[in-house]
Amino acid sequence: MSVPALKMLPVSQYVGVNRDDPIRFYQLPFIGRLYRRRVELCLGELDGGDRVLEVGFGSGVAFFNLSERYSEIHGVDLTADVERVGSFFDGFGLKTSLRNGSVLELPYPDRFFDSVLLISILEHLNPADLLRAFIEIARVVNLGGQVVYGVPKERPLMVLLFKLLGHDIRREHFSTEKDVSRVARQVLKEECILQMRPLLGIFGGVYEVGHFRNSAGSSIID
Repeated sequence: MSVPALKMLPVSQYVGVNRDDPIRFYQLPFIGRLYRRRVELCLGELDGGDRVLEVGFGSGVAFFNLSERYSEIHGVDLTADVERVGSFFDGFGLKTSLRNGSVLELPYPDRFFDSVLLISILEHLNPADLLRAFIEIARVVNLGGQVVYGVPKERPLMVLLFKLLGHDIRREHFSTEKDVSRVARQVLKEECILQMRPLLGIFGGVYEVGHFRNSAGSSIID
Protein backbone atom coordinates (compact mmCIF):
# COMPACT_ATOMS: atom_id res chain seq x y z
CA MET A 1 0.00 0.00 0.00
CA SER A 2 1.32 3.48 -0.84
CA VAL A 3 2.41 5.78 1.97
CA PRO A 4 0.52 9.11 1.85
CA ALA A 5 2.02 12.44 2.79
CA LEU A 6 0.60 13.79 6.04
CA LYS A 7 -1.75 16.67 5.23
CA MET A 8 -1.09 19.18 7.97
CA LEU A 9 -1.82 22.79 8.65
CA PRO A 10 0.87 24.95 10.25
CA VAL A 11 1.25 23.70 13.82
CA SER A 12 0.25 27.07 15.28
CA GLN A 13 -3.26 26.76 13.80
CA TYR A 14 -4.29 23.64 15.70
CA VAL A 15 -6.47 24.05 18.78
CA GLY A 16 -6.80 22.07 22.00
CA VAL A 17 -3.08 21.28 22.08
CA ASN A 18 -2.02 20.29 25.60
CA ARG A 19 1.50 19.97 26.98
CA ASP A 20 1.65 16.24 26.21
CA ASP A 21 0.73 16.63 22.53
CA PRO A 22 3.78 15.88 20.32
CA ILE A 23 2.46 18.11 17.53
CA ARG A 24 4.85 20.82 18.72
CA PHE A 25 7.73 18.64 17.48
CA TYR A 26 6.35 18.07 13.98
CA GLN A 27 8.08 21.04 12.36
CA LEU A 28 11.49 20.61 13.98
CA PRO A 29 14.45 19.64 11.75
CA PHE A 30 15.06 15.87 11.51
CA ILE A 31 12.94 14.95 14.56
CA GLY A 32 9.86 16.50 12.98
CA ARG A 33 10.28 14.30 9.93
CA LEU A 34 10.38 11.21 12.14
CA TYR A 35 7.20 12.24 13.91
CA ARG A 36 5.37 12.85 10.65
CA ARG A 37 6.71 9.68 9.03
CA ARG A 38 5.35 7.41 11.78
CA VAL A 39 1.85 8.83 11.16
CA GLU A 40 2.23 8.41 7.41
CA LEU A 41 3.26 4.75 7.75
CA CYS A 42 0.19 4.04 9.87
CA LEU A 43 -2.11 5.87 7.46
CA GLY A 44 -0.64 3.92 4.56
CA GLU A 45 -1.93 0.66 6.04
CA LEU A 46 -5.56 1.74 6.28
CA ASP A 47 -8.05 0.27 3.81
CA GLY A 48 -10.74 2.93 4.04
CA GLY A 49 -14.45 2.30 4.56
CA ASP A 50 -17.39 3.74 6.46
CA ARG A 51 -16.18 4.30 10.03
CA VAL A 52 -12.71 4.72 11.51
CA LEU A 53 -11.83 5.19 15.17
CA GLU A 54 -8.62 6.93 16.19
CA VAL A 55 -7.68 6.19 19.79
CA GLY A 56 -5.66 9.06 21.26
CA PHE A 57 -6.36 11.53 18.45
CA GLY A 58 -4.93 14.53 20.34
CA SER A 59 -5.27 17.61 18.15
CA GLY A 60 -6.42 15.62 15.12
CA VAL A 61 -3.35 15.76 12.88
CA ALA A 62 -4.47 12.64 10.99
CA PHE A 63 -8.04 13.80 10.36
CA PHE A 64 -7.53 15.40 6.95
CA ASN A 65 -6.02 12.18 5.62
CA LEU A 66 -8.64 10.00 7.30
CA SER A 67 -11.44 12.04 5.75
CA GLU A 68 -10.25 10.99 2.31
CA ARG A 69 -10.71 7.28 3.10
CA TYR A 70 -13.64 7.12 5.52
CA SER A 71 -17.17 8.48 5.61
CA GLU A 72 -17.13 8.95 9.39
CA ILE A 73 -14.22 9.88 11.65
CA HIS A 74 -14.60 8.93 15.30
CA GLY A 75 -12.07 9.65 18.02
CA VAL A 76 -11.59 8.84 21.68
CA ASP A 77 -8.96 10.46 23.88
CA LEU A 78 -8.35 10.64 27.63
CA THR A 79 -7.68 14.37 27.86
CA ALA A 80 -8.42 16.08 24.51
CA ASP A 81 -10.79 19.07 24.43
CA VAL A 82 -13.32 17.29 22.23
CA GLU A 83 -15.59 20.31 21.72
CA ARG A 84 -12.79 22.65 20.61
CA VAL A 85 -11.13 20.09 18.34
CA GLY A 86 -14.45 19.00 16.83
CA SER A 87 -15.54 22.59 16.17
CA PHE A 88 -12.17 23.37 14.61
CA PHE A 89 -12.48 20.60 12.02
CA ASP A 90 -16.15 21.46 11.42
CA GLY A 91 -14.80 24.70 10.01
CA PHE A 92 -13.02 22.70 7.30
CA GLY A 93 -16.09 20.64 6.47
CA LEU A 94 -14.91 17.56 8.37
CA LYS A 95 -17.62 15.98 10.48
CA THR A 96 -16.09 14.23 13.44
CA SER A 97 -17.56 12.41 16.43
CA LEU A 98 -15.15 12.84 19.34
CA ARG A 99 -15.36 11.59 22.92
CA ASN A 100 -13.29 11.45 26.05
CA GLY A 101 -12.57 7.89 27.15
CA SER A 102 -10.06 5.09 27.51
CA VAL A 103 -8.93 2.30 25.24
CA LEU A 104 -9.54 -0.01 28.20
CA GLU A 105 -13.27 0.73 28.07
CA LEU A 106 -14.28 2.03 24.66
CA PRO A 107 -17.68 3.78 24.61
CA TYR A 108 -18.90 2.13 21.40
CA PRO A 109 -21.12 -0.84 20.45
CA ASP A 110 -19.78 -4.14 19.19
CA ARG A 111 -18.62 -4.41 15.55
CA PHE A 112 -19.00 -0.68 14.91
CA PHE A 113 -15.81 0.25 13.03
CA ASP A 114 -14.07 -0.83 9.85
CA SER A 115 -10.69 0.30 11.21
CA VAL A 116 -9.12 1.31 14.52
CA LEU A 117 -5.97 3.45 14.53
CA LEU A 118 -3.63 3.95 17.49
CA ILE A 119 -0.49 6.04 17.00
CA SER A 120 1.94 6.03 19.94
CA ILE A 121 -0.69 4.99 22.47
CA LEU A 122 -0.13 1.38 23.46
CA GLU A 123 3.40 1.84 24.79
CA HIS A 124 1.94 3.98 27.58
CA LEU A 125 -0.04 1.02 28.95
CA ASN A 126 1.33 -1.39 31.50
CA PRO A 127 1.90 -4.83 29.95
CA ALA A 128 -0.82 -6.24 32.22
CA ASP A 129 -3.38 -3.91 30.56
CA LEU A 130 -2.51 -4.70 26.95
CA LEU A 131 -4.72 -7.78 26.72
CA ARG A 132 -7.72 -5.86 28.04
CA ALA A 133 -7.04 -3.08 25.54
CA PHE A 134 -6.82 -5.41 22.55
CA ILE A 135 -9.96 -7.29 23.59
CA GLU A 136 -11.81 -3.95 23.72
CA ILE A 137 -10.39 -2.91 20.35
CA ALA A 138 -11.39 -6.22 18.77
CA ARG A 139 -14.88 -5.92 20.24
CA VAL A 140 -15.62 -2.67 18.41
CA VAL A 141 -14.07 -3.71 15.06
CA ASN A 142 -16.06 -5.49 12.37
CA LEU A 143 -15.12 -9.07 11.62
CA GLY A 144 -12.44 -8.81 8.97
CA GLY A 145 -11.84 -5.19 10.00
CA GLN A 146 -8.38 -3.88 10.67
CA VAL A 147 -6.38 -2.57 13.60
CA VAL A 148 -3.33 -0.44 12.83
CA TYR A 149 -1.02 0.76 15.57
CA GLY A 150 2.35 2.43 15.85
CA VAL A 151 4.77 2.14 18.77
CA PRO A 152 8.38 3.30 19.26
CA LYS A 153 11.04 0.63 19.40
CA GLU A 154 13.17 0.19 22.49
CA ARG A 155 16.50 1.27 21.05
CA PRO A 156 19.28 3.54 22.39
CA LEU A 157 18.65 6.06 19.60
CA MET A 158 14.99 6.44 20.59
CA VAL A 159 15.91 6.87 24.24
CA LEU A 160 18.38 9.61 23.23
CA LEU A 161 15.87 11.37 20.97
CA PHE A 162 13.28 11.47 23.73
CA LYS A 163 15.86 12.84 26.17
CA LEU A 164 16.66 15.62 23.71
CA LEU A 165 12.96 16.48 23.71
CA GLY A 166 12.84 16.56 27.50
CA HIS A 167 11.21 13.17 28.06
CA ASP A 168 12.43 10.19 30.06
CA ILE A 169 11.16 7.28 28.01
CA ARG A 170 11.67 4.92 30.95
CA ARG A 171 9.12 6.88 32.99
CA GLU A 172 6.54 7.24 30.21
CA HIS A 173 6.67 4.02 28.18
CA PHE A 174 5.76 0.89 30.08
CA SER A 175 5.32 -1.60 27.22
CA THR A 176 7.82 -2.32 24.45
CA GLU A 177 7.01 -3.02 20.83
CA LYS A 178 7.59 -6.71 21.60
CA ASP A 179 5.02 -6.63 24.39
CA VAL A 180 2.48 -4.99 22.10
CA SER A 181 2.90 -7.34 19.13
CA ARG A 182 2.90 -10.42 21.37
CA VAL A 183 -0.46 -9.51 22.90
CA ALA A 184 -1.90 -8.36 19.57
CA ARG A 185 -1.24 -11.82 18.15
CA GLN A 186 -3.23 -13.38 20.98
CA VAL A 187 -6.37 -11.48 19.97
CA LEU A 188 -6.02 -10.58 16.29
CA LYS A 189 -4.59 -11.99 13.07
CA GLU A 190 -1.32 -10.44 11.95
CA GLU A 191 -1.17 -8.93 8.49
CA CYS A 192 2.28 -7.34 8.67
CA ILE A 193 4.76 -5.53 10.90
CA LEU A 194 6.58 -2.55 9.37
CA GLN A 195 9.79 -0.92 10.58
CA MET A 196 10.61 2.78 10.30
CA ARG A 197 14.34 3.38 9.81
CA PRO A 198 15.90 6.87 9.74
CA LEU A 199 19.10 7.91 7.96
CA LEU A 200 18.96 5.13 5.38
CA GLY A 201 18.56 2.59 8.17
CA ILE A 202 22.06 2.82 9.57
CA PHE A 203 20.67 3.01 13.12
CA GLY A 204 18.10 0.26 12.60
CA GLY A 205 14.38 0.54 13.18
CA VAL A 206 13.15 3.21 15.59
CA TYR A 207 9.39 2.78 15.16
CA GLU A 208 7.13 -0.18 14.47
CA VAL A 209 3.74 -0.26 12.75
CA GLY A 210 1.50 -3.26 13.29
CA HIS A 211 -1.33 -4.14 10.91
CA PHE A 212 -3.80 -6.75 12.22
CA ARG A 213 -7.25 -8.10 11.32
CA ASN A 214 -10.16 -9.03 13.52
CA SER A 215 -10.55 -12.69 12.71
CA ALA A 216 -13.72 -14.69 13.35
CA GLY A 217 -11.57 -17.43 14.85
CA SER A 218 -10.53 -15.62 18.04
CA SER A 219 -11.50 -17.70 21.07
CA ILE A 220 -10.57 -14.83 23.42
CA ILE A 221 -13.22 -12.54 21.95
CA ASP A 222 -15.87 -15.22 21.64
